[in-house]
Amino acid sequence: MFSAHALIKHRGTRTVSGLLSTATPLPVAPDRDPVPASTPLTGRIQRLFQRVRAFDRRRPAVWNGTLTTFWVLFAVLDVSTGGWRTVAVDRQVPEPLVLAMSIAFSAPLLWRRTHPLLVLAFMAPFSLANVWTGAVVQASLLQEIVVFTIAVRLPMRTLAWSGALLATPLVIASGRFPDDWGRLVLPHVWMFAIAALAGILVRTRTEYTEALVDRAARLERERDQQARLAAAAERTRIAREMHDIIGHNLSVITGLADGGSYAAARSPERAAQALDAIGTTSRQALAELRRLLGVLHDQPEEADRTPQPTLDDIDALLEGVRRAGLPVRLDVQGTPPGQPPSPGRQLTAYRIVQESLTNTLKHAGASPSLTAEVTLIHRPGALEVLITDNGTSRPDGRTPGPAGQGITGMRARASLYDGTLEAGPSAERGWQVRLRLPLEDSS
Repeated sequence: MFSAHALIKHRGTRTVSGLLSTATPLPVAPDRDPVPASTPLTGRIQRLFQRVRAFDRRRPAVWNGTLTTFWVLFAVLDVSTGGWRTVAVDRQVPEPLVLAMSIAFSAPLLWRRTHPLLVLAFMAPFSLANVWTGAVVQASLLQEIVVFTIAVRLPMRTLAWSGALLATPLVIASGRFPDDWGRLVLPHVWMFAIAALAGILVRTRTEYTEALVDRAARLERERDQQARLAAAAERTRIAREMHDIIGHNLSVITGLADGGSYAAARSPERAAQALDAIGTTSRQALAELRRLLGVLHDQPEEADRTPQPTLDDIDALLEGVRRAGLPVRLDVQGTPPGQPPSPGRQLTAYRIVQESLTNTLKHAGASPSLTAEVTLIHRPGALEVLITDNGTSRPDGRTPGPAGQGITGMRARASLYDGTLEAGPSAERGWQVRLRLPLEDSS
């Protein structure tokens, strides 16, 4: 026997693979290299920066300590060599005070990442002393490193407050030394602008990259969900087709077998005819099943491409039901439209007729007077199908079987094309199923 569950599962996997392939870039030809995203030099620089950032994320204390140590040594060297006097307004400021201010501007950089505002507030009194005394030590520009950290990590209003905090000593300096306000104010203004813009640029790029990563993750989750939904829908479709094919043909075979066993004692010729019909029906069922499962083969291009049943195949369907012992009559009303219904709508009508007659054979009760009738009604903009029988009514409106099959499965088929299906006891004795399918050009 066919392992239908395994094959259906395999089909679902192929469906997922097909969906995933639509989101995968086309492979590059083996004899052509992809267009490089950057030149070799910039690529090396980017890789170097990535290694440095990765190391910094793993051990931030190492980078903070190295940076702080470098600037402390620079500040001490600037004082010991007297370099601060080249830009000082007052060269007579005591060196111990200059050294203290230089260390006050450089040593707190060790905590600039964890407490940037506190570090900037700690430097503010020394910044005021720096400009008030006229020493103008170059280490005061290290405040802009803290400004850069604030621009990268904290809200923009915090950056504005830090600018106001740095501007206060500069305003005082311009009043105390009006002739030298350019030397005192302009370097800090330019450095603040550069640090703030650099921090905003880094922050914007980081946020943009994080947004892209988040969007890619969401798209990947949505893609996986769509793939799972597609796989589930494909499994449901194949399960419904297998139910219709196997259920109907097994019901016909059962009816033929019962009739053959009854006729064997009285009419061996009728029993032989029943056996021939059972063989024919079995082969037809096997062929349909192979065609359905053929699409699950590893090489689908070799699968059988026999078209799905249409309204023209209903006569052959009814002939098989008649051989199973159920007299059934076909009545066509109205004029078929010039443009026939779509193949999907025709398959839906065929399968619902097949399922309804199968239910009649299984559930209407054995009766020599049992008959059924199929009526195809062509209306403007719609196709109606009415299947009635005069057997035992099923007042609960259900048919035995797994959930999602039987009448529930027929309603699901009809809803695919905005159709409606009603099933219940007929006005007279018996059962009826009414299907209405709107055509493509219906409003």
